[in-house]
Amino acid sequence: MQLETSRRSNRERTEATRADLIAAARKLFIDKSYAETGTPEIVAAAGVTRGALYHHFSDKQALFRAVVEQEAQAVADEIERASPETLSAREALIRGGEAFLVAMSAPGRTRLLLLDGPAVLGRAVMDAIDGQNGTRTLRAGLAIAMREGVMKKLPLDAITVLLSAAFDRAALAIETGASRQDHTAALAAMIDGLLIDGAQNT
Repeated sequence: MQLETSRRSNRERTEATRADLIAAARKLFIDKSYAETGTPEIVAAAGVTRGALYHHFSDKQALFRAVVEQEAQAVADEIERASPETLSAREALIRGGEAFLVAMSAPGRTRLLLLDGPAVLGRAVMDAIDGQNGTRTLRAGLAIAMREGVMKKLPLDAITVLLSAAFDRAALAIETGASRQDHTAALAAMIDGLLIDGAQNT
């Protein structure tokens, strides 16, 4: 029993150290940018040693990826909470889109996911991260709408990519002061344009 408690305690400390590093890095990457942030600043802000940093992450880029993955997961969680299975396919897409824009308004999130993310990690890595998170939820929603016969049959991957890009551009515009209400309405109209006549009212 004592050994199990010790192992659990060690695991909890390890997880706490990793979380502290991610939180400290996130703040610095937002405040200063990835390029301007050094690992000495990160470990000082997290209150850990450089050895602890390199125990958890191979380098600064690996730590940045962990930050980005955590942010992407947070966005996906918000989308899923806003679009439960009890909603119609159309309503789930609309509500999910609204949730995406709200989630992306968290301070620094557009910079991490839409600007620095692709620049630091590359488009392929960001696409993979998106594919496990926000893009996954959008693709699933579109697939359900097509399967239920409320949306026109279209190439699923292509329409997912195009709509995802539209949502990303909307998030960037809102970040610089554009109206979230206007962009939400425009994106909803785009989704409705893909629906079969009459499905807009379901």
